[in-house]
Amino acid sequence: MDRTGVRLLIDVANLHTNHVNRGEDPSAALDELPVEAIAYVHVAGGVEKNGVWHDTHAHPVTRPILDILTDLRSRTDPPGVLLERDDNFPSTEALAAELTKIRKALTPPPPPRPIPTPVTPPATPLHGEARAGARAKLPAHGEALATARPDAPAASLRGEAREGGGLGLREGAGWGDNSPAEAPARREPGLAAGRTRVALAQASLLSALVAGTPIPAGFDSARLRVQSRALAGKRADVVAKVAPELREILGPSYRAAFLAYAKSRPMATGYRRDALDFAEHVLATGRPEDEAVRKQLTHWWQDRAAPRPPSRSTRFVRAARAALVRK
Repeated sequence: MDRTGVRLLIDVANLHTNHVNRGEDPSAALDELPVEAIAYVHVAGGVEKNGVWHDTHAHPVTRPILDILTDLRSRTDPPGVLLERDDNFPSTEALAAELTKIRKALTPPPPPRPIPTPVTPPATPLHGEARAGARAKLPAHGEALATARPDAPAASLRGEAREGGGLGLREGAGWGDNSPAEAPARREPGLAAGRTRVALAQASLLSALVAGTPIPAGFDSARLRVQSRALAGKRADVVAKVAPELREILGPSYRAAFLAYAKSRPMATGYRRDALDFAEHVLATGRPEDEAVRKQLTHWWQDRAAPRPPSRSTRFVRAARAALVRK
């Protein structure tokens, strides 16, 4: 983070997933993170089946996940928290109640009230002596400032005095060597190079996940393939909701055909365009082999890919034609 300036996105649901599935301690994981560098926090629900936790984004957030969020909040105040819900949406009231639970998990407990301790004031003569002693120390401190370097400029003397205060300035150093305004200029070349390396590594990893390009060095190829297939599966589910006719037309072969298409075709401009591109890809590869199904898919694509939407009469004729083909 110091080299690149890249801040962190933390998913507390993933910490719970690792706890259930791999036995990792969420609190220990937070101990190892620079929580002060967090830019955003994700929280999501899931479900446990046969001892395995599934991070579904389709179930309510459970108490253990909220407890991890509270643990994180005790360490830092995150700039933002996002509830991820991708499917199986509840009623407005249920969703509002879930958001309220998340807000409560992020609300720190009130500080304990201090217990007043009776203070017995010292006798007046002793109090006076203490004040006199405090005044006696001031000249000594002033002498240390004045005699550190009699010929040094004021800025250097201030630097030496602060060095004694624990800020780490070198003895005799002026403000020029430690100026915050000059620090970025000294760090900028390395900072820009670090950010470029991170950006290239992220692009390479993303391409491997969604476009089937070679897996970058240092990553577990088996796990990346599993993750890539999971992402393609979620994409297939969303396309099926946006364009349910595709699943109806292709039947059981829809999912396998979409996964084959998505393996090397990353989504570019949204799910509706993705549905059209998928249908075009299937037709261009000579599938489906069933001529009737192929005609249905062709008509579906033509209805949506034409320059203008077809008229009502055209849609009626095509629907009648498709019904005849099915018979």
